[in-house]
Formats: sequence, C-alpha cells, structure tokens
Amino acid sequence: MNEEMLKEILEDFRGGKLDLAATVERLRTLPFEDLGFARVDHHRTLRRGFPEVIFGEGKSADQIAMIMKSLLSHGAQVLVTRVDAAKAAIVRQEIPAAVYHDLARALTVRPQEAPRKGRGTIMVVAAGTSDIPVAEEAVITADIMGNLVDRLYDVGVAGLHRLLEHLQQLRRATVFVVVAGLEGALPSVVGGLVDRPIIAVPTSIGYGASFHGLAALLAMLNSCAPGVAVVNIDNGFGAGYLASLINRC
Repeated sequence: MNEEMLKEILEDFRGGKLDLAATVERLRTLPFEDLGFARVDHHRTLRRGFPEVIFGEGKSADQIAMIMKSLLSHGAQVLVTRVDAAKAAIVRQEIPAAVYHDLARALTVRPQEAPRKGRGTIMVVAAGTSDIPVAEEAVITADIMGNLVDRLYDVGVAGLHRLLEHLQQLRRATVFVVVAGLEGALPSVVGGLVDRPIIAVPTSIGYGASFHGLAALLAMLNSCAPGVAVVNIDNGFGAGYLASLINRC
C-alpha cells in the first residue's frame, strides 16, 4: 500500500464508488497481513517510502513466494535478497514476472516502473572481482528504490592507477557505496578524493587473517578519511538502501 493507493481508496469512498463495508475490506490488511509464518508489513511504504524487503536466506521457496504474492496484491515493488539459484527457479515458477539477478542473488518484481526519487547518481565501487556479488546487491537495491546507479569494479588499491583513471566519473556521483575485502582500504582512498558521503561495505573475501571480513570492517571503522560510514560485513543491501535515502535529500 503506497500513498497514491490509499488516496484512491479514500477518494472512492468519498465519491460513493465504495461503501463503508467495501472500504473497510480494502483497508483490512493495513498495517500488516498475517500469513501464519510471517506478518507482512503493508504499511511500510507509507512510513518509509519503500515496501518491506524479503530476506530470502532461511526461508523456503514456498514461503518466499507467498510473501511476494502478498506484497504484489498491494501493488508493491518486490525485492528479495539472499536467494540462491535453485530456490529462485522454484519461486519463478509461481511468479513468472520475477527476475533473478544471479550475481546479486536477488529477486525483483516491478508491477510498474519506480519513479526516480534520487537527486543524483549513486556510484557503487568494488575493490576486486570477488567483491562484485556484494556490490551488485547494493546496485539492485538502489536501482529498484528509484535511483540512477553507476558501477566501477576491480579498482582496488593494489593497482591505484585503475581508480585514478576514473577520477572525473567519481566526482560526478552524489553518494558512494565502496565495497572491499582483505584489508578494506579502498573506502579511505575514495574518501580522500571526493566530497560526497561514502558508505563502506566490508566483505568476507580474503585469506585467514582477514577473519571473514572482520579485518576489513575494523579498518573501515578506523578510516582516517572523514565522511565514511560503515555497514555490516557483506551487507550490500543495507548500503544500497542507505545510499538511496541519502540520495533523496
């Protein structure tokens, strides 16, 4: 349920197209719908500007499909994160309109094209090719939330000239999501080059002493570049969502 749909229901009631009982029935699932195993938050678009996002990991394909259908019945844009290919294939049999983004491990359904709400461009920067899946999760999230998104991949600090070659492109972006594993140095480097907010995403990519992303997380939290905020390890979704909110301001 978004603001436009709510206004339409209320206008139909005021204009006599819907009687009181029909209006109550249309509003019955606000603010949530109880599916037994999940309570789907249909009020979230009104509160937050974007529908509830489904975290697919740990849910069965049937559960994911049922939640998706519930959201779609209210005209919502649908984003499901952390879905493997096998589970996505089962869901798409139930919902053929669903698109699977294999690198991002995400499913999306767009009943209508989302209006562009972002004021500028979100640039998603990845240090290495192995970081791309997390970066793509951020890309898909920011895109479905109504933003223009640019990508710049495999520009880590081991070959700094690869990043500097795109300096003019970097300076045109409004907000950055910078994804890196290993020592996690890239957000600090980008932070020294631009005057825009940077959301740093540590990934679990790296050898033993990287501690599954903990080393990158601590390095990013200790960044000497001002204007760098940090999300949790491998949390491309959280970074893309936050970048979208910043890009609306």
